[in-house]
Amino acid sequence: MQELLVDFEDTRELYKSYMPYLKTGGLFVRTNMQFEMSQPLALRISLPDALEENVITGEVVWITPQGSQNANPPGIGVSFIDDKNQVRDKIEKMLGGMLNSSDPTYTM
Repeated sequence: MQELLVDFEDTRELYKSYMPYLKTGGLFVRTNMQFEMSQPLALRISLPDALEENVITGEVVWITPQGSQNANPPGIGVSFIDDKNQVRDKIEKMLGGMLNSSDPTYTM
């Protein structure tokens, strides 16, 4: 299974990448690499101000190709499948009230 490193330096970038509308949570990962829908992946995630990385397995559920018309960066959306370290809960706690924001994200 392919593994991607995802490093968030601040909560603003985390907000733009988080996909709360997915039932199990998910993240948009900026990448120029090619992936297929439903492709399984492992994400090694470093959250802002975290001392440790968390590993989550998931699958590709969103693809933004290079040169998309909305000027969003190329990348993939990965839906969480195995979240043993409860990263979804950690992300939602970090983002708090930002989750109700109308600011655009990389996917919506």
